[in-house]
Amino acid sequence: MSPSAFRLGGRRALITGASGGLGLHFAQVLAQAGAEVVLAARREDKLAAEVDRLRSLGARAHAVSLDVTSADSVRAAVAEAEARTGGVVDVLVNNAGVSGQRFFLQLEEAEWDTVVDTNLKGAYLVAREVARRLVEHTQPGSIINIASILGLRVSGSVSSYCASKAGLIQLTKAMALELARHGIRVNALAPGYIETDFNRAFFEGEAAKKLVARIPFRRLGQMRELDGPLLLLASEAGSYMSGSVLEVDGGHLCSTL
Repeated sequence: MSPSAFRLGGRRALITGASGGLGLHFAQVLAQAGAEVVLAARREDKLAAEVDRLRSLGARAHAVSLDVTSADSVRAAVAEAEARTGGVVDVLVNNAGVSGQRFFLQLEEAEWDTVVDTNLKGAYLVAREVARRLVEHTQPGSIINIASILGLRVSGSVSSYCASKAGLIQLTKAMALELARHGIRVNALAPGYIETDFNRAFFEGEAAKKLVARIPFRRLGQMRELDGPLLLLASEAGSYMSGSVLEVDGGHLCSTL
C-alpha cells in the first residue's frame, strides 16, 4: 500500500476534548497528515494558544467551543466547524471523556451521570450530528470513537468509566452497521495505559508500578504509538474497516488474570 493512502489532504477533522492530552495530540497528528483540523473543548480560550502553535507549524487549525453533553452546543459547534472550514466535517475523533474514581458502593448518581453523559451520551450526540450532515450531503466519512481497554476488561473503582466505554464499543458497532450504506465508517480505538501529562505523576507511585508490571511490554504506551492506528482509521488506508476495535495496549488484554 502506498504511504499516500494514509494522507488526509482535503479532509476536515473535528476532535473533541482537544484542549490537552490525547485530544490535542490527535489533532496535531491529523494536521500533520494534511487534514484541516477543528479543536473542540468547553472553553475555546484554552484552545487559542494551541491553535496558534499548530498554525505556526503550517497547519490549518481552528477552535470551537463545545460541551458534548448538550445537544444545542453540539449542533452549534458542528455548524461553526463547517463555517470555519468551508465544508462538511468528514473525520470525527470522539475523544472527550472523564474517568471518575470511586468504588461502586460509594459511587453517587451525580458522578455516574457525569461520566456516562460525557463518555457515552456525548459521543452519541456528536457522532449523530456529524453523520446527519454527511448523509445530507451524500458524503462519506470516518468516525473514530476513543474507547479503552477498560471497555473490554475491568479495573477496580472505575465502574462508571468501564460501563461507559463498554457502551461506546457497542455503540460503535451498531453505528457501523447502520451507517455503512451511507459510506460512513465507524471504528473504535481502545488504548491501554498511555503516558500523558495528566497521569505521569500517578504512574510514578508504587501501586501504579505494580499495575505496569502486569503489562506484557512492562511499560506504559507513548502517545506517538497511537498515531498509526489513528491514521489507519481516519484515512483511505482503512477503507474496508468498520465496526473494528483497535486495541493498542502493549498486550495488556492478553495478560493473565
